[in-house]
Amino acid sequence: MQTAVKRPYPRRGYNIRLIRKNWDLYMMILPFLLAFCAFTVVPVMSSVVLSLTDFNLIQAPGFVGFNNYIRLFLEDSVFIKSLTNTFVFALATGPLSYFLSLFLAWFINDMGKRARMTFTFLFYLPSLSAAMFSIWGLLFSGDIYGWVNGVLINMGAIHEPIAWLKDPRYIMGVVMLVQVWMSMGAGFLAFVAGLQSIDRTLYECGAIDGIRNRWQEFYHITLPSMGPQLLFGAVMQISASFAAGYICIALAGNPSTDYVANTIVTHLIDYGTVRYEMGYASAIATVLFVIMVFINTVIRRILRNSI
Repeated sequence: MQTAVKRPYPRRGYNIRLIRKNWDLYMMILPFLLAFCAFTVVPVMSSVVLSLTDFNLIQAPGFVGFNNYIRLFLEDSVFIKSLTNTFVFALATGPLSYFLSLFLAWFINDMGKRARMTFTFLFYLPSLSAAMFSIWGLLFSGDIYGWVNGVLINMGAIHEPIAWLKDPRYIMGVVMLVQVWMSMGAGFLAFVAGLQSIDRTLYECGAIDGIRNRWQEFYHITLPSMGPQLLFGAVMQISASFAAGYICIALAGNPSTDYVANTIVTHLIDYGTVRYEMGYASAIATVLFVIMVFINTVIRRILRNSI
């Protein structure tokens, strides 16, 4: 006699049952879902639609198809330069900021509670305060009153002030330095929290199994135990690197000298808030969105396969 095989619920019916069973949990995340749809999903979809139009905020949008994208890649030399600058900027500052955040979080992890909280606040503070732009502007001021110029002149390293934020040879380097300094944001806090959540008995077991120094602990125990935090930190650092724009504007202006510090975001701000070519600005935003989604997907797969 054959045993009757219990057929699984249809997928749709199973999802409905699951929602009914956990309705209280779904109600708890409902405010976030509504906010996410209102401030993320709807703007992104609207931007994609507007990127196919000619829209100046006064007249009704007129459909132009892919003309904005054709203009973007074939006629806009400033965008191509901004795209190149963005990739150089992201490849230089993203990994450096990521590993610096991880190293500093690991460095302060074994400190006492008060010392750890103090250093966490100090490292996190630059990402909160917009006044840091003024400090960096004073440091790299292009006259003799700039602190960096003053120190170098007193040391005899230079004989006349360097226009750090106007000379194309130095602008991008200064902006990258400031970006790395101000990158201790949510990713850094996630690393600190992840290190604190690791079970300390794992290190005792590792010592029994032959681990003899902190570097071995870090590689064999700490990193494998921080998979979610490492993934979150990577996504946040990549997003911050590709979305850098206000730092460039605050330090080098918009446009910067010879467009050496222009990024996709500064180009977007130019067309969106200065020229009011909203269709063209939406096309720029859509390209940036696609690039960030692609890079984030690649990094997530790499980390999932390696951790």
